[in-house]
Amino acid sequence: MIISQLRFPTRSLLWLGFFTAIIVAWAALFMMARMSGVDILGRPVGMNMMPMVTVGALFPMWAVMMAAMMLPTMVPTLTTYERLMISADGTRAGWLGVLLGYFVVWVAFAAVIAVVQVALIGFALVDSLGIATSGGVAGAVMIAVGAFQFTRAKEVCHGVCHAPMTYFMGHWKTGFMGGLRMGLGLGAFCVGCCWGFMVLGFVGGVMSLLWMGLATILMIFEKLPAIGHHVIKPTGALLIAAGLVVTII
Repeated sequence: MIISQLRFPTRSLLWLGFFTAIIVAWAALFMMARMSGVDILGRPVGMNMMPMVTVGALFPMWAVMMAAMMLPTMVPTLTTYERLMISADGTRAGWLGVLLGYFVVWVAFAAVIAVVQVALIGFALVDSLGIATSGGVAGAVMIAVGAFQFTRAKEVCHGVCHAPMTYFMGHWKTGFMGGLRMGLGLGAFCVGCCWGFMVLGFVGGVMSLLWMGLATILMIFEKLPAIGHHVIKPTGALLIAAGLVVTII
């Protein structure tokens, strides 16, 4: 009983810090959108500021975006690890390791996609706000991401994200470093599962709060045990259909 009482405040503080980080990240994105002079759809309004299009300027934006969009999807994974703190030898240090490893992978992906954005701007495929310069480009992105939903790679990566308990049991490591290693592995599978939803930002603008919110909700749904497997292919079909429509018109 005494041990339980001592652990409870630590658990509460860690979860409080976790959700505070999510709120702060979303608040930061809102402020960045306001400073860039775009509306909720990511479209320029009034006297918008021309954003810098260097990797150094775009990387922090994408890193914050990863925190805002991907941390909420980690809740099932972190709660699964907590269950192993009872049945196995998991610890709070391991819990933090999983969280850090997961986020490190997504920050690395933020660096990659920042480079991609600069390249797309250089080839005039997207503008300075990350908005596709033609319906053909937007449609191609939507069709590509939609088609990925039907691939074996998506199935494998989603299987790990959807059932983190299986991954933990097969790769179990103790302590902070053990949690870090598992978090890195889980993060890699998560990037493999969800990279397409990040790329969809180039369809309507990477500063679109509406896209960020919808993508976050969809990724959360994909990880829910009861419905996760049932939303992947319908989402892919809708993206392909929407991409064809956008390309034609």
